[in-house]
Amino acid sequence: MPNATRPRGPAPAAPAPPAAVPPADAAPASAVPAPRRAPGGPRSLLLAALITVLAVCGGDAVARVFPFGPRHRAVNDLANQFVPFHAHLWDLLHGRADGGLLLDWQAGWGTSFLPDYGTYLSSPFAPLVALLPRGDVEYAVYAITVLKTAVAAAAMTHLLRRTGPGRWWWASALGASYALCGWSLAEGTYNPMWLDGLIAFPLLCLVGEWVREGVRPVLGPLVVAVCWVANFYTAYMATIGAALVLTVRLTTEHAPAGTAPARTTERGTAAPGAAPADAGPPGPGASDAAAPGPTTPGLSPPGPATPDAAAPGPTTPGLSPPGPAALAAVAPDPAASADGGRRPAGRGVVRILLRAGLTAGTGIALAAPVLVPVFLGSRHAHPGLVKEFDPAPATDVLARLLPVTYSFATPAAFVSTAVLLLVAALPFRREIPGRRRWAWAGLCLAVAASLQWGPTHLVWHAFATPNGSPYRQTFVLSGVLVLAAWTGLTHGPPGRRALLGGVAVVAALSLGALPSPFLTPWALALTAAGLAATAGALLLTRRGRYGALAALLVVGTVAGQAAATAAYADRERLARLDDYPPLGDGQRLRAAALAEADGWPAHRTDPGLPRVAGNDPLLLGGQGAAYYSSHTPAVLTELLTALGGGWTSRGRNLLSLDNPVTDALFGVGARWRAGEVVRADPSAPPLPLVTVRPPGPGPAYGPSPFRNQELLLGARVYEAPRAGGACRVGTEVFLWAPDATGTAGLGRYETELLGGRPKRRAALTSLGVQERAGARPRIPRGGTAEVGCLDRDRLRAAVAALRTRAATGVEVRSDGLTATLPPGATGTAVVAAPRIAGWRCEGRPARAYGGLLAVGIRPGATAVRCAFHPPGLRAGLTAGAAGVLLLALSWRLGTRSGRRAGERTGGRAEGLARGRAEGPAEGPAEGPAEGPAEGPAEGRARGPAKGPAGSRAGAVG
Repeated sequence: MPNATRPRGPAPAAPAPPAAVPPADAAPASAVPAPRRAPGGPRSLLLAALITVLAVCGGDAVARVFPFGPRHRAVNDLANQFVPFHAHLWDLLHGRADGGLLLDWQAGWGTSFLPDYGTYLSSPFAPLVALLPRGDVEYAVYAITVLKTAVAAAAMTHLLRRTGPGRWWWASALGASYALCGWSLAEGTYNPMWLDGLIAFPLLCLVGEWVREGVRPVLGPLVVAVCWVANFYTAYMATIGAALVLTVRLTTEHAPAGTAPARTTERGTAAPGAAPADAGPPGPGASDAAAPGPTTPGLSPPGPATPDAAAPGPTTPGLSPPGPAALAAVAPDPAASADGGRRPAGRGVVRILLRAGLTAGTGIALAAPVLVPVFLGSRHAHPGLVKEFDPAPATDVLARLLPVTYSFATPAAFVSTAVLLLVAALPFRREIPGRRRWAWAGLCLAVAASLQWGPTHLVWHAFATPNGSPYRQTFVLSGVLVLAAWTGLTHGPPGRRALLGGVAVVAALSLGALPSPFLTPWALALTAAGLAATAGALLLTRRGRYGALAALLVVGTVAGQAAATAAYADRERLARLDDYPPLGDGQRLRAAALAEADGWPAHRTDPGLPRVAGNDPLLLGGQGAAYYSSHTPAVLTELLTALGGGWTSRGRNLLSLDNPVTDALFGVGARWRAGEVVRADPSAPPLPLVTVRPPGPGPAYGPSPFRNQELLLGARVYEAPRAGGACRVGTEVFLWAPDATGTAGLGRYETELLGGRPKRRAALTSLGVQERAGARPRIPRGGTAEVGCLDRDRLRAAVAALRTRAATGVEVRSDGLTATLPPGATGTAVVAAPRIAGWRCEGRPARAYGGLLAVGIRPGATAVRCAFHPPGLRAGLTAGAAGVLLLALSWRLGTRSGRRAGERTGGRAEGLARGRAEGPAEGPAEGPAEGPAEGPAEGRARGPAKGPAGSRAGAVG
């Protein structure tokens, strides 16, 4: 072996790599070019995605869950929000929606849509829903969910390959482990918008690598912008995680500036300084980076600045002679460490951190046109539950590290036993520099501890404890664990001693989880099997034999544990969370009937009761009061509550209000009731969208919904019950019992109430017409109750009086409306829509009339015009323009720096080439040429001859 012994005499100079042409956004000369893609890169990404798809779909098939079995997935927010919002997006993309990107006329009697778009639908994957028929929206959402998970696996795999050498199938397995973490399988699967954060974390870490190397000044902010637009909430968490990873990389890795380009081997891409000199003599577990060998055809051979570049070896045929830029790139740096790299000094660290802050700030500014309206939409939303964070017991946290466990209020930290074993073995690996070992181990512990501490919990969740799951940032912990596991593998597989230490740590964690009620027998069995399979694969890898068997063991562990965890989570979700009927033939027939009755904007068509989900107007069609979002306006909740409406989710999930008075006020001409569409009486058609009220202030609501309806209508239409609590015969009996739960009825008619504030509120409910004198309604226990007796004749007269002063024509747009007034109209024009923030009428902020949108009529006016712009849109557009300017400035500066760097490098390389041509003994290449005779490379060159036959191949694993 030519490299196994110390060479005698002067070593021949290794050919330098050919000069590279800098890209348009090239960084200064001090920055190293990005490493070339290693062989096997595309197949490693495809394998990671394939493992992920098979595990997710396999788990769902085992659980017999949609679309692989009779059990449905319609639980919690997936049924209430994500499927209806994607159905509405389908309508928008096909031009069938009532409204547009700024304003939604269908839900909540007319609400702002841009905040909902930025929260639920701004993912680049969301428009794919338009490729399937609308009736298959559930299939589309499922396909998008699986696709996002697969992309997350590929993104993490690419990041791992980018940060260090290693076997390509190990990168695929770890990338898939990240995408198949417990958080993804237990929470992300029914909150698909959060999966964009799962993709964002590796992408933002990749941006951190670009920042550290001083490259991609334009692409970096664009990636940040896409991540923050896709889902700002989890992107915020991913940004914190990426910042922590960048900090560790700065303290443990050598600075790219001033070192040779990263070398590419046939098994991976090694960053400069991948095997530092302070690691001690390489042992059987050392990385392949320490062993010189033949270079790969078509790739640049290592330069003198890399650890093994000084060892002579066969050159690659077909390479062009070194150019000036290449000669300058391999010139020795006096400040570099013995292993060819150096850690950034204090000023360099500050410069990199400032560049990282500028990159992140520019990207967030580019996303501001969506982010600012979302933020202000949250400020105007009805407040949810405010509670203190209660950390989960330690035993439960340990149990959730294992497969096949489930709990809503604990961190879903499972990330495959293979990852756990590699991370647990990391502190025992003495061949890895101590700074690197302990920095990554400390980061894993710090992120895990931050999940349980109140102040850091608030930081992770943007300083607001969430209403639902309190551990939404857990995917960042999974990503950090995977990166730590890969860091160990870049130095080769762990030795027997480190492997035994890792197994002991995982066993101790499993024993600590025994008291947890969430621990299952399957969890312990799969953990033990995964430990045995992974340990066996690592030992096989070290021997350099049976590589296919080792890969099969690791991939089987990852896919098998993930599929079992997905199946278990599918079953548990249906048993523990609220579920709703899936879309079927009944819902499709209902949607078709509503579409046939639709007459917007002449009248509204309410999808009515019973509800399918929380956003039936978006899912089934029509225009109603029902609406559920994180941005449900406080104005809308207060208006509906005053009029007797019901809600769940502490006031954010508003229900349809089936009441003749409110139907008249809001122009409902048809609604779904008792299995069919019921149309308004032709003798009393619904009111137009805009009516004219007398001058004066609007109504001030009180505690009674009956009286509040009369105030908004402008007439008395309800009677109080007579002596004994019974209504007059012929009137319609309505019951208001907001806190009652149970069966209410009158005579043979019965209906169910579901109340109990603050979580739920029962709506004002009809008990039918009073047919027999003295018959009293049956009222379930719970809180106070009030009965009102509606006189339909009075209601018809009041509506007829309002119609004489109503608008003669109304034109609605995706950002406002225009109403034509009757001749001589005076007073206040009132629009049957909530007065939410963002409305302007006749060039000034709109007024409120009993919670409705209103505008004073100017003398002689024949029409009123109102426009809607979500709060924060203008500010967001301004910030976005500033982001574009910063991006252009970064591109311009990067181009100039690259041009100047090329000029400086060319002059330096020309002088260096002249010196080498005159004689290597006098030029700068003398030191590197003689280095192997006296430097650390001597031991590395002899290492393979003394170690096991497979040590060198196994070191890459």
